[in-house]
Amino acid sequence: MTVPLDGVPLAEHAGVYATLDRAGFTDVWSAEVNGVDAFTPLALAAAWQPRLRLGTAVAPVFTRGPGLLAMSASALAEAAPGRFSLGLGASSPTVVRDWNAVRFAEPYRRTRDVLRFLRAALRGESVDEVYDTFTVRRFRLDRPPVAPPPILLAALRPRMLRLAAAEADGVILNWLTAGDVPTVLAELGPRRPHFEVAARIFVCPTEDAAHARALGRRLIAGYLTVPAYAAFHRWLGRDAALGPMWRAWAAGDRRGAAAAVPDELVDALVLHGPPARCRAAVRRYVDAGVDVPVLALLPTPEVTAGGVPALTTLIAQLGVPAVA
Repeated sequence: MTVPLDGVPLAEHAGVYATLDRAGFTDVWSAEVNGVDAFTPLALAAAWQPRLRLGTAVAPVFTRGPGLLAMSASALAEAAPGRFSLGLGASSPTVVRDWNAVRFAEPYRRTRDVLRFLRAALRGESVDEVYDTFTVRRFRLDRPPVAPPPILLAALRPRMLRLAAAEADGVILNWLTAGDVPTVLAELGPRRPHFEVAARIFVCPTEDAAHARALGRRLIAGYLTVPAYAAFHRWLGRDAALGPMWRAWAAGDRRGAAAAVPDELVDALVLHGPPARCRAAVRRYVDAGVDVPVLALLPTPEVTAGGVPALTTLIAQLGVPAVA
């Protein structure tokens, strides 16, 4: 499950994490856009719920310096030994440049360089290196983790997917349908043992299809017009399906862009319906090759009206009870 959950303060997430564990969820993965940072929700989960695996999806490679990123990852690896995975990604010009005042340039090479730096730093090595996109002088972690955490890369198109396959411990996918998974995984080639494929899957468990589709259209228009995601879906062959949305967005017509997203694509990218139907739809991603399906729970009318008790019930319906 993606954490934190909307509508619940971080200070009250101990109950959320306990509910997720009881419902059979194995992992909590954080996101980092403009809400909370990627590490704080996981630090709380490390202390409050010792059975859950933890992961960032993703920590941007531009918005922290390499040394700070190594320290953050090392601290969580120490707090949750053997339970933390570091997911890295380039993020987007909006997040990096517009919101964090950092130059967004050469995202592929920056991601590769940060990955290589972290490999050495998290092993406790002294790093004194000139990389293509930055230079690090005589950095060594004072508290390197006993076991370096796995590093996964967020990847969309072939070049980044091949980098993940060659140098990372796994890949993180986002904004794709279950039917897209084989196309994407084919670019990885043969996978090494223990290589993990994680995918964030947007889920709106409600029988109010109009609500789910309206929300899904707004999300799709906001995300799939970002250049990297637009290029990803062009690569997947969606020029015809998404062309009207892209043209409306480029003309400044945000409402028209959302309205132009076809129902069938909304339904494939934002899973909705009763919880059992959502679970079955998530299973299709697993059947296609995803090892770690990470649900991103979207607001529903039922949870908005029912509050935390309704959310607790929903989590139980989405999960599979854990074996004690």
